[in-house]
Amino acid sequence: MQTLVEDFLQYLRHERGQSEHTQKTYSALLNRFLSWAQVQNLTDWKMVELSHLQTFLLHERDRPLANQPKESTRKLSSESVYLEIAALRAFYRFAENEKLLPVNVAENLSLPRRWKRLPKALSDLEINQLLVAENPETPQSLCDQAVLELAYASGLRLAELRNVRLEQLHLEAGFINVIGKGNKERVVPVGSKAVTAITRYLEVGRPKLVTPRSPANLFLTRRGTPFAAVTLWLHIKQRAKRSGIPRNITPHMLRHSFATHLMEHGADLRVIQELLGHASISTTEVYTHVAGSRLREVHRKFHPRG
Repeated sequence: MQTLVEDFLQYLRHERGQSEHTQKTYSALLNRFLSWAQVQNLTDWKMVELSHLQTFLLHERDRPLANQPKESTRKLSSESVYLEIAALRAFYRFAENEKLLPVNVAENLSLPRRWKRLPKALSDLEINQLLVAENPETPQSLCDQAVLELAYASGLRLAELRNVRLEQLHLEAGFINVIGKGNKERVVPVGSKAVTAITRYLEVGRPKLVTPRSPANLFLTRRGTPFAAVTLWLHIKQRAKRSGIPRNITPHMLRHSFATHLMEHGADLRVIQELLGHASISTTEVYTHVAGSRLREVHRKFHPRG
């Protein structure tokens, strides 16, 4: 059973071009099912029926969460159940298409309605506060400044920021080539302030971080290596803390702020979809709700009869 899962993960990597994060998520979810199946004495995928999948999902929904106090009553979120069903359906679709299993027993698993959480965006004041350059200048502070400016100016995902390479930059023309999810390439404009911050970092900061073994990644750590996801995440959080913003800032909030502020200032939804690299317009539509709530708040605050 494990071998078939490995074949599926290889397919995701090499044929679908899925991100490393997606591969790890699917691997963890499918291996959770394998652990449960072993307890049920299911030793072959051909033994698994729809009823087994349903029983597993019920088990998952009701199991106590790890790293929680014994008295905790928290259960697995509907979002997590959604991901487990999606992983099983994707696996079975692959196995059926490759003629590795005779029947797709997961095709009748219905996906629950996903509750769309409105993305959290920073206010204009918070953005301005966050993007104030730090003194004195150091190679690392210049790197952090360039990361923040590019994240907000172009709405890049954390993985996209980490993996930006020098050859993707076209600063004189004011744009960057981004390799997004599924290895899809898109062209994203870079604002003048971000261009200034990146140029300053390239001229003064990055040369002091480079070692003979450094790759062509734009952003480098003090050791001259590319950033791990958690390290870049911490850099952004620590910078937000130093800037005096009390909120818990994440890299994705800069991406949400980029999209929300574009929407609030009248950008077309299709343009925002293209800039964010969303495969479906439905993913981008959440920003219409964000902008709508923001507009209502402004109306209520400033209109005489609000």
